[in-house]
Amino acid sequence: MLAMENTENMPAEPQAENAERAAATTVGRAAEPEGAERRDEAPVPTEAVPTSAPVERRAQPQDVPAPATLAFEVVLASGSPRRRQLLQDAGIAFTVRVPDVDETLEPDLMADPPEAAKKLAERKAGAVVQEVLADAGFTGMAIVLGADTMVVKDGQIFGKPKNLSDATHMLRQLSGATHQVVTAVSVWMISVPEPEKVSLGFRTFADTSRVTFHELVDDQIADYLRKGESFDKAGAYAIQGEGAKLVKQVEGSLDTVIGLPVERLLREFPDLAPQTA
Repeated sequence: MLAMENTENMPAEPQAENAERAAATTVGRAAEPEGAERRDEAPVPTEAVPTSAPVERRAQPQDVPAPATLAFEVVLASGSPRRRQLLQDAGIAFTVRVPDVDETLEPDLMADPPEAAKKLAERKAGAVVQEVLADAGFTGMAIVLGADTMVVKDGQIFGKPKNLSDATHMLRQLSGATHQVVTAVSVWMISVPEPEKVSLGFRTFADTSRVTFHELVDDQIADYLRKGESFDKAGAYAIQGEGAKLVKQVEGSLDTVIGLPVERLLREFPDLAPQTA
């Protein structure tokens, strides 16, 4: 059974992002959730979440069919093909809903990248939770996964490059140096045994890997940028693609750098693991 625990403060140093958030509430259907902001309400008992009766929902074109033995539906709150591939490789059945959220960060969060990544992961997952609950006649149980990845060097957050000049600047900054890649994952549990009974709980963690680049000259940077894989990636590189040639060393989980630390996700939420006969 998935357990949702209370939030702990996250240490700032790499590899120590073991802090977890949790919040839960039981409300009537008329009271819609407010994303990740329900942190001060009473925790939902794990017994309140049924382990029988699969969730019924219309299949979408991107859906990966779930085995009939699953007691819940897994929903990935991300349009990232890399995150989809990581879940598929792990044998996890899921559907996809792409959240429409504002990713603008408050100034105080910009100084705390792990907290910033967790905030955005919660914001994305919370938006999809509201969509699920808005489905007419929804009853059953669902797990919603939201994630956000940030590249951080010397305390500065490197997001997705705005243009070619921005991407060039980022790669020059990363050249010959070590930076951190922080991926936060927010796992939301939805239980609706009856139309007027809604139970919610969530827990969020952040995982950090360290990546060291080779020394790069401008010709190498220009050649890489011509490959066209930089502009939807934090830090302007894709380690699962041609960007691997820029990397000298990775300390920590490669999946964290790609965008979803699946091994840790399954370790902390073993019920998500594929069911074996």
